[in-house]
Amino acid sequence: MLVPSTAARPPIAAKKTRRGHGRPTLHDVAEVAGVTQITVSRFLRSPELLAPETAERVRQAVESVGYVPNLQAGQLASGRSRIVATLIPNAGHSVFAETVQGLAEGLRDSGYEMLLTSTGYQPQREERQLRAVLGWSPAAIVVTGLHRTAAAQQLLLDARAAGTPVVEIWDHPTRKTQHRELVQVGFDHRAAGQMMAEHLISMGHQRVAYVDSGVIEDVRAHLRRDGFIGQARKRGVQAAVLTAPPGDALDGGGVILNELLDLRPRITAAAFANDHLATGALLQAQAQNIAVPERLALLGFGDFPISRHLHPGLSTVHTPTAEIGRIAAATVLKWMRSPEQPANAALDCTLIVRGSTKAGLDPHTA
Repeated sequence: MLVPSTAARPPIAAKKTRRGHGRPTLHDVAEVAGVTQITVSRFLRSPELLAPETAERVRQAVESVGYVPNLQAGQLASGRSRIVATLIPNAGHSVFAETVQGLAEGLRDSGYEMLLTSTGYQPQREERQLRAVLGWSPAAIVVTGLHRTAAAQQLLLDARAAGTPVVEIWDHPTRKTQHRELVQVGFDHRAAGQMMAEHLISMGHQRVAYVDSGVIEDVRAHLRRDGFIGQARKRGVQAAVLTAPPGDALDGGGVILNELLDLRPRITAAAFANDHLATGALLQAQAQNIAVPERLALLGFGDFPISRHLHPGLSTVHTPTAEIGRIAAATVLKWMRSPEQPANAALDCTLIVRGSTKAGLDPHTA
């Protein structure tokens, strides 16, 4: 029976034997696919350069023999790995997880993969991690924030001088910084704090408070605090600062609620370093029959998924978490293809008003 020429080729079966007893080689793939080793190499580097049918045969052969490219050999030849080293403060925090996912999506099908480490907000740990990942000759480095040890900063500057793209994410202050040699993708945390204060003032509050992160190294939360307090004082509004206890943020928010209620003169609204702290305070207020926002308005930061499902819904600041990751990926890929350094990317935050700061508002209104 004749098989029409348009019919798909049957899958390539792997040969049962191959030379030696080690890992599959280019020769093994080429033999199974019926092509030359040069063609296999070309497929691994730039599959789009091959005819579709040939590329498909090589792809099936790679899968059938279980071939894995020797990246160390490629690294020795080029001086660079195919790794984008990424350092974030907390891998378990949803906002950073969304950024990591955005970065992974941006690197998809590029031939580069992400090597992820978590600093735990510890500058010395970040410095050690930088030394470790630089030993792998990463193709690019993505780090969180602008504040680190002098030694860590010098490591980044030296890597940049040697031709490795370095992108700092999550921060892009309006004020000039000392990191002009590196590209920044993020937003202005001080300005975000100012926006939070302005929202509470616009709701008529004249005595407010900011609940700061209990993590000393959480510089971005402290910048939002400074922006909040500065804006409140600029508008002639009394502003207090409390610091959340260390440990679980939901528990910390619950503990801090009573401290807020005990402040004198009595405050009527509070902004929090993140949504988890604000959520803990809101849940504790409900347990104590404290009216929100009538007795105490609560404002979060981060727009975590839980914030829109509370009752009342939690007013918060939406941050471009996933967008930061996607733009960072696009930035490093563009930079690696061109000697010209890409421009910084300044992103915007959005204040989302829900029922925790505006009485009578539908809890799910955004």
